[in-house]
Amino acid sequence: MTGKNPTNAPKSTVRNNAARAAAAGALTAALLGIASPAHAVGAPADPTPPPAATVAAARDAAAAPATLDTLSRFFARDGAVAPAKAKPRIEGSTVPVYTLAPEFVAGKAGAPVASLDFLASKAVSADGQKASVWTVRTGDTWKVVNIATGDDETRYAAEGTARLGGGTVFREPQIDAWYVRRGDRVLPLDADATRAIGAEGTTLDRYRERVHQAYGDKLPGSAYAKKGQAGGYGEQDAPADARAEARVPAEDGGGGPLTTASAATAAGALLALGAAAVAGRRLRRR
Repeated sequence: MTGKNPTNAPKSTVRNNAARAAAAGALTAALLGIASPAHAVGAPADPTPPPAATVAAARDAAAAPATLDTLSRFFARDGAVAPAKAKPRIEGSTVPVYTLAPEFVAGKAGAPVASLDFLASKAVSADGQKASVWTVRTGDTWKVVNIATGDDETRYAAEGTARLGGGTVFREPQIDAWYVRRGDRVLPLDADATRAIGAEGTTLDRYRERVHQAYGDKLPGSAYAKKGQAGGYGEQDAPADARAEARVPAEDGGGGPLTTASAATAAGALLALGAAAVAGRRLRRR
């Protein structure tokens, strides 16, 4: 458990290298033969929500005694509260977390805008601190792999439902922006997304054009990726602030840090669009 951080900050505090990583790799498109967004055919499909049994299993993992014990230590890491008095609880709904899909960026016909990354549950301590508990499937079980301060994942899921009911809430990890998409509309849910597409949002086609222009030459498999650029973020790009995070050690019943291998194996189509770069720049800040 690391780093000082105001626990009630809604979006930004101090992130360490505990890995809010999604998938590896750099973003390139040695995409010869893949259509550009302007020529993509077919409306993007919505990602299929995980079944209720899956969500319940993920929530059970988040609320397990071993996880609550780890949360007690997490909330107590800066002396804010004694571990014995933290009394963490899981509150509200467990939600799927989707991340911008490389196939959509590449302009693949019918590709969903985002793919499932992990499931998140909000934890609250007795003194009001909040944390997000990340769970992924490993084999036949669900395991907690990361704990991050704040409640971004569940909060933005709720805000997206309020703004565009029935839409898909997803994250663009390169700029840490959150959006909700339904049909042809993409609306921003945070300041980063507002800067990217404007307060009124944009059309799906225009959003696809924007991300294709930004990341289309950096998709997995390119020379860019093979150079180990991992998204191209240098130390000068390190953010001024971020969220504190901690992996859940295997001895505490967790699956270790959220890595490319663990997350991709557990959650399926995990995004390789620079989330590793986001983790990398956080590592540099630490």
